[in-house]
Amino acid sequence: MSSHPAQTSAGALHGRSAWLMLLALCTAFMLSQSYRTAAAILAPELQARLGFTPQQLGVFAASFHFAFGALQLFMGIGIDLHGVRRTVLTAFPLTIAGALLSAFSTDFGPLVLGQVLIGIGCAPAFLVCTVFIARCFPAHRFAAVSGLAMGIGGVGMLLTGTPLAWLVHDHSLRAGFLMLAALSVLAWFTVFVFVREPAAPPASGPRPSVWQAIVQFGQLLRLPQTLGIMALSAVTYACFITLRGLWLGPLLVERFHYTLIESGHVALAISLVSLLGPPFFGRHDPGPATRRRWIIGYTVLMATFFVLLALTQAAWAAGTLLVLISFLVGFPVLQYADVRSAYPEAQTGRAMAAFTMAMFLGIALMQWFTGLVADVAKRLAFDPYTAVLLTVATLLLAGALAFAALPSRRVS
Repeated sequence: MSSHPAQTSAGALHGRSAWLMLLALCTAFMLSQSYRTAAAILAPELQARLGFTPQQLGVFAASFHFAFGALQLFMGIGIDLHGVRRTVLTAFPLTIAGALLSAFSTDFGPLVLGQVLIGIGCAPAFLVCTVFIARCFPAHRFAAVSGLAMGIGGVGMLLTGTPLAWLVHDHSLRAGFLMLAALSVLAWFTVFVFVREPAAPPASGPRPSVWQAIVQFGQLLRLPQTLGIMALSAVTYACFITLRGLWLGPLLVERFHYTLIESGHVALAISLVSLLGPPFFGRHDPGPATRRRWIIGYTVLMATFFVLLALTQAAWAAGTLLVLISFLVGFPVLQYADVRSAYPEAQTGRAMAAFTMAMFLGIALMQWFTGLVADVAKRLAFDPYTAVLLTVATLLLAGALAFAALPSRRVS
């Protein structure tokens, strides 16, 4: 297939052509998933070899998501002004640079800087997939196709299970980062070769400048439905990534006395389970009439699972809860469908950017805050993992309450 970047009309992208380009875009999303979950396997080694405190672990993991989330505004503008293909090809080399910096760093500061660069480079990775789906697939298939894309992208988490644990255990942290850097190069070339630019919705006037696009983004944030959507988006996916991407390894090693390799096996298993959720929930989208009620119910159920995980001391019970949490985390695909139905088509890029920005800034804040909570709990001689998991449950309930209480609006 031609790699020519010129726009292709939406009608020209049918069948295998659209699916092949979506799969190519998903390769960058896969690596993004790998990077955001790597800290769970790296954490025990960072503590043992480099002396990281729980708070430093929280900052290390959160720095990726803070950079990722903070750049969503500009990535959304970039997609609206310059397109899907050019945006991801321009940003993703920073991921490679960040991985290489992390591979050859042994101090806290450079490692955090590496995470920031990786986060910036990965910032458009899933956003380009959602915008591509919105532009190239029928609206009624958005939830199903998005769920499938999330499941495909979730394959990246498999790399940060047993494979990464084995590399770090038998070789070094450096070997793990070098593997991810090499795969990132491969993902960039895949997008370069296979992706052409889908057509944007017809413009109602001249293309806005960057400043005008920022102003329009600000107007989007002032719409009545935006605050509730963003409040919930800040906690639903964050709960899983805070667990799988940061605290899973330390929890298994310290509470249940697993080895690093055994922890990697558990991470691999729940990552496999997490691939099943998005396609399932995408195919069973209840539609706009009842979707919000289902989203709230799933959020409360997730909070309940975290409370039970906080209190259990039995490995079998913890394993069961980890599987349930990993499957249930697929329900945020319904939130993407909720965003898709809440804004006009011309605002799709910015609306998805606002949602994704809230989602990943929420991950950054949750990882940073739970690191702080764990540090305080240890000083108070309280189990840090109980404190972390109860904090996550509380934040989930707060997000559900905000989503239920704040206004909503739908575009016909």
